[in-house]
Amino acid sequence: MNEMLNAYRENSVANAEYSDPHRLISMLFDGAAEYLMRAIGHTERGEVARKGECLGRVVSIIDTLDASLDHGAGDGSIAANLASLYDYMQRRLTEANFENDAAKMREVHGLITEIRDGWNAIPPEARAQAASGNDAS
Repeated sequence: MNEMLNAYRENSVANAEYSDPHRLISMLFDGAAEYLMRAIGHTERGEVARKGECLGRVVSIIDTLDASLDHGAGDGSIAANLASLYDYMQRRLTEANFENDAAKMREVHGLITEIRDGWNAIPPEARAQAASGNDAS
């Protein structure tokens, strides 16, 4: 079993190493959603330490998403709004952790999946344009 888990981890690292920037952000959203669901399960089973570990990973992922924002793109409003939303999610997760509140974790999970779905809906042409640094406006 450990061999399979290690192979999965190595493959995930290899995928990240060769992924385009859009895919990397998508992988971060997927990871945050996955660890939130795990944290919810641990909370419901009273597994406080495991819940804390999972929430710690989610917080780290949200920090990475926040750090990846390009505040110089466009008028900067999208990045500013996302930064505010990421800050809100961090605060809700802190509350959820201290209060063992799965409902607050579900709220953040909903926000993460909504942002992820929007991110994944960006057309490939727009992704390529953003990656090349060209602005059509």
